[in-house]
Amino acid sequence: MHVGKIRQILLLTDGCSNQGEDPIAMAALAHEQGITVNVIGVMEQDVIDDQGLKEIEDIALSGGGVSQVVYAQQLAHTVQMVTRKAMTQTIQGVVNRELQQILGRSQTVEDLPPEKRGEVMEVVDELGEKVDLEVLILVDTSASMKHKLQTVKEALLDLSLSLNARSGENQFSVYVFPGKRDDVEKLLDWTPRLEVLTSIFPKLTTGGITPTGPAIKEAISSFQQKRSLRSLLSRDDESFFEESM
Repeated sequence: MHVGKIRQILLLTDGCSNQGEDPIAMAALAHEQGITVNVIGVMEQDVIDDQGLKEIEDIALSGGGVSQVVYAQQLAHTVQMVTRKAMTQTIQGVVNRELQQILGRSQTVEDLPPEKRGEVMEVVDELGEKVDLEVLILVDTSASMKHKLQTVKEALLDLSLSLNARSGENQFSVYVFPGKRDDVEKLLDWTPRLEVLTSIFPKLTTGGITPTGPAIKEAISSFQQKRSLRSLLSRDDESFFEESM
């Protein structure tokens, strides 16, 4: 079974977008291109309002991903959990399609007898350790995130340590919104070493608008550019997984 690369956008935010394209439509566009959009809503002592909560859920739903709202102190564990849960969900989607081809009907992992289901989930878990993963992280740096950025940094470093323990290749990229000059700014280009963020994060500033839609749009563009570059560097007809749950 060939899963190829799994591509994810991980959006960290604490409120509603208020500038540019509709983030829900942008998430749907990402999903169409085989990119899963996961969203973590970050609270401190305040509570995300109903509108913000709905947007978080709707972005993840349109993007075929996972959403979770947590207090800042729980962020590190949640970032790892959401990333891995979305990866398992994507792989399980591939397995389900394989089952349907083999059995010739709409049968999924959940329909299998318990012992067979356990065997299949072992395969899913094994693939989760071996599959190559590309994660583009979008960090909301609007004014209300000021006191949460330190926690975000620590959570991303923990994510790096967790995922680098896998045997599969990891590639990370980090964008912030709003940036100092533009709605969206690249903080870290694609690299397997997310820990280099330690030298960049202290320079971050917060303030201004929340252009979530433009940020997701820019993330899609970054994946497209990465694939274009890869195709120039390689003549192989490598098949990449471009569909998620």
